[in-house]
Amino acid sequence: MLSEYLPIFILMFFALVFSTLMVLSNRFLGPKRPTPEKLSTYESGMEPIRTARDRFSVKFYLIAMLFIIFDIEVVFLYPWAVTFDKLGVLGYVEMFLFIAVLLVGYIYIIKKGALRWE
Repeated sequence: MLSEYLPIFILMFFALVFSTLMVLSNRFLGPKRPTPEKLSTYESGMEPIRTARDRFSVKFYLIAMLFIIFDIEVVFLYPWAVTFDKLGVLGYVEMFLFIAVLLVGYIYIIKKGALRWE
């Protein structure tokens, strides 16, 4: 039974060794020339105006969660697009309903003002 997992353990071992080797080689062989510019905080090319400890608005997290939800749902479109010709009319109707549900949810959050940045 354990012999069936031997290739997985071998792969995990080589992945661990390779990743450790790459991290250590970067640390020992890479150039080390720290300058004040390199050590400064980078925030989209602008000087930071607040500390990293400041609290964000709940609105920021709400928009982030909505983005992730819709982004993950869009990921489901890829397998459908790959097998579109094999699914036939039923697959087309199901995906149409899926997109319709997404559209209803999107219209709902727009009507509620969840994407309105104040």
